[in-house]
Amino acid sequence: MKGIMIQGTSSDVGKSMICTALCRILSDEGKQVAPFKSQNMSNNSYVTVLGEEIGRAQGVQAEAARTVATVNMNPILLKPESDMRSQVILFGKKRQAMDGMAYRTDFYEEGLTAIDRALQALGQTYSHIVIEGAGSPAEVNLNDRELVNMSVAERADVSVILVADIERGGVFASIVGTLALMPNPERVKGLLINKFRGDIRLFEDGVAFLESYTGIPVLGVIPYSPDHGIEQEDSLGVSSVRSSSESRPIDLAVLHHPYLSNFTDLEPLLQEPDVAVRWVRTTREIGKPDVLVLPGTKSTIADLRHWKQQGLAAMLKDLSPDTLIIGLCGGFQMMGASLKDPEGFDGLPAADEAGFGLIPGMETRFSADKYVKRRSGKALFPTGLVDVEGYEIHTGVSSKTEAPFIIYDGAAEGYWREGIIGTHLHGLFDRPDCRRAFLAPIRKRKGLSEPPAVDPVDRYDLWAEHVKSHIDWQAVSQMMEEES
Repeated sequence: MKGIMIQGTSSDVGKSMICTALCRILSDEGKQVAPFKSQNMSNNSYVTVLGEEIGRAQGVQAEAARTVATVNMNPILLKPESDMRSQVILFGKKRQAMDGMAYRTDFYEEGLTAIDRALQALGQTYSHIVIEGAGSPAEVNLNDRELVNMSVAERADVSVILVADIERGGVFASIVGTLALMPNPERVKGLLINKFRGDIRLFEDGVAFLESYTGIPVLGVIPYSPDHGIEQEDSLGVSSVRSSSESRPIDLAVLHHPYLSNFTDLEPLLQEPDVAVRWVRTTREIGKPDVLVLPGTKSTIADLRHWKQQGLAAMLKDLSPDTLIIGLCGGFQMMGASLKDPEGFDGLPAADEAGFGLIPGMETRFSADKYVKRRSGKALFPTGLVDVEGYEIHTGVSSKTEAPFIIYDGAAEGYWREGIIGTHLHGLFDRPDCRRAFLAPIRKRKGLSEPPAVDPVDRYDLWAEHVKSHIDWQAVSQMMEEES
């Protein structure tokens, strides 16, 4: 199997996005290409068609590659439960939670075996592989037992392209320092400068310096493109999930939980030209929004207590009747009457934690089992039934409500009554008709007309074209064909 690995000088330099572009470019050339990331750490996961859990970035990259996402594309997923512990997902299934030291000492050999197994499986189906690293390969305190950077490049026997984010500043030091400290820097065959702003001609001397000093070619300088429309994976990308600074008449406020997850549920709403999305970290910032969103969380009890301490329970009851409150997954569970998790399966133990009481009688019980499933059904909007599809991924099971929101093959889920909406379904707003039905009452109340329909564009095509036009694609292709 031929391939390339994208590593970065740090987190959030754009590795995932570069891999997404490469997957689409190779697919356009008729290659059978698969994405791969051996170990991912994110609370923003993707559910495969078989109901298995992988990192969202690899699900997005599989879509770009025009293939079906599988657990072999991300065999190890770590979902942080606190600063010290993460839940281990192995080949899409929940394992135990481990702290960093136990994971490093007890899981390492099992992790290597999982990586080899996944690479072998992908090699039986695909001709090319695009591998994403994590963080920085120059973490000298971790490199003797790392499972995600140069050790993976060696096991897959591929060349490495090192990406640096020039927007952060210090791009020359970050590249030179990374090459000086990383193991086996001879595997790095090219450099990419990402998120460049301004006239690229002004960086020509920078390119000349890097090539002269490192002896490695700069394969491209990629201009910053904030409106690519492709989902971000983890909390480092939260800042991009916001509206522009221009005034928009519909104010949608989103609670920024300490353990926020699946924040990409809100990204589709940015496609609505009259909707402004803003994150709020304190109750003082909520104000008088048209919509208040309680999004998903990796630790429902902990985040519920966080907002209770800020007086959110009373504030929710005092909000204007015109404010629509919607809870998604963990946010939905918080809106019920009580939550029971005495063993702390979802984070902090709670024998009987009072919810915000917005959904009468709803009780959520947590257990060791995790519900992971793709779903499609019909949402009961006031304007009529609307098709919805997405996925559920949660530990707690909530009791049925008196006013369900979504119907799945005869089963009912969620809640909608008197300006309160709740559901476990992620991806609710992905479909334009669902967004229109959700926003219709607000637009009517505010005297806003329905925005004209916009012809859909393939965001992967646009992003791949952007990247390909600013890199030496012939050189990258040659690297993938040659032995490293």
